[in-house]
Amino acid sequence: MIQLKFAPEAIAMLHYERYHHPHPRVQRKMEAVWLKSQGLPHKEIARLTGVSVNTVTSYLRVYQQGGIEKLKQISFYKPQSQLRAYESTLEAHFLEHPPATIKEARHQIEELTGVKRGETQVRVFLTSMGLHRRKVGMMPAKADVEQQEQFKKKELEPRLDEAKSGKRAVFFVDAAHFVFAPFLGFLWCFSRMFIKAPAGRKRLNVLGALNAVTHELLTVTNDSYINAQSICELLWQVAALNLQIPITLVLDNARYQKCALVYEVATCLNIELLYLPSYSPNLNLIERLWRLMKKKCLYSKYYEDFTAFQAAISNFLNDTQTKYKKELNSLLTLRFQTFKESQVIAA
Repeated sequence: MIQLKFAPEAIAMLHYERYHHPHPRVQRKMEAVWLKSQGLPHKEIARLTGVSVNTVTSYLRVYQQGGIEKLKQISFYKPQSQLRAYESTLEAHFLEHPPATIKEARHQIEELTGVKRGETQVRVFLTSMGLHRRKVGMMPAKADVEQQEQFKKKELEPRLDEAKSGKRAVFFVDAAHFVFAPFLGFLWCFSRMFIKAPAGRKRLNVLGALNAVTHELLTVTNDSYINAQSICELLWQVAALNLQIPITLVLDNARYQKCALVYEVATCLNIELLYLPSYSPNLNLIERLWRLMKKKCLYSKYYEDFTAFQAAISNFLNDTQTKYKKELNSLLTLRFQTFKESQVIAA
């Protein structure tokens, strides 16, 4: 029988750790030693903790040698995958050639290492390396990753910092064109559902200016075309806010937004026009608003006529500061998706 003396502080610590230590095995060791401090015999401790008498004895010897800190050490055997020896090779390979399926990954591992493993083992190994099944995103093929990063750091972020401190107003501008046609989405349903497709190709055009900080939305809408006159109308709406601070409009490179008329009106109204790098929708905050609009009022929804279709979009635009305000505040954060060369599939 191992003879141990327990100070009151040690008993209190054992009592705490048997419930609060994050590892269940350590909790069990603390429980066994605490029961010993309460004067219980080894056989009864073994029964209460669900281990053998020999295991109880080993716990007590560990405590005798190093106290509570020694009990916290986890030294049980944990087998290592044979694939660990090839981890750096496999990491480099999968960085360049991400597999589409576990079956494909299993085949590639076998080719590179000669080690055969089941699909479950391969899945566990890939996860332990930090790989996860993620949906592939899309970026314009002509996007310049480095140019986007430089624009974000040197042009966009300084102006947004001023906007957040109330020294500038920044609006993100873009036009969305909603064709009166089915927008197919996903539904939880017992069998595949179908949505009626209206005849014709009539569309509603919405030119929007979204305040980066307040999320106030200004719009110009029509069912014909967005052109330079539409941009000028939007500029006058922004100027009419009478903000008394510098104003920046962030726009893409559509030709009607870069014509002499637009430059002249912007200069007259003392509004700065900041043009995004080519093929950079990921840096335009208002794109997220358009995606939410489609999700809320267009996907998997049928409208009998163009008037109802137009009303659904108008209602969403009118409710951005009320019904959808909380959702938009979460969505329209000033963190922008940028790309790394390593993330782009080259072939």
